[in-house]
Amino acid sequence: MFKRITLNASRQYADHDRDYGWRWKHARARYLAAHPLCVYCARQGFIVLATVVDHIEPHKGDPVLFWNEDNWQGLCTPCHDGAKAELERTGRLRGCDANGLPLDDAHPWGGEDR
Repeated sequence: MFKRITLNASRQYADHDRDYGWRWKHARARYLAAHPLCVYCARQGFIVLATVVDHIEPHKGDPVLFWNEDNWQGLCTPCHDGAKAELERTGRLRGCDANGLPLDDAHPWGGEDR
């Protein structure tokens, strides 16, 4: 009848911070200082500060993939929580770049020749 909720939002984020630890916090800060703009927004012609270091390919607990900086990209929170989450869920990236071409390379209008 009633759904039991075991973690509230603040505790959930505290668990997330504890799991990533100080090493990640320092690596994240260094990466964002070197790559300050949201990659997704930049492709659309917008200049927006990145606030999240995202793993391009989800690491799924693999420490080698987790710490591989070639697998990192800076995203703003709306892109991370919206477009990137949808990409991981559906395998498709919605939207177009500043020239009107699809952001998703798998789109019929996209591809290698653009």
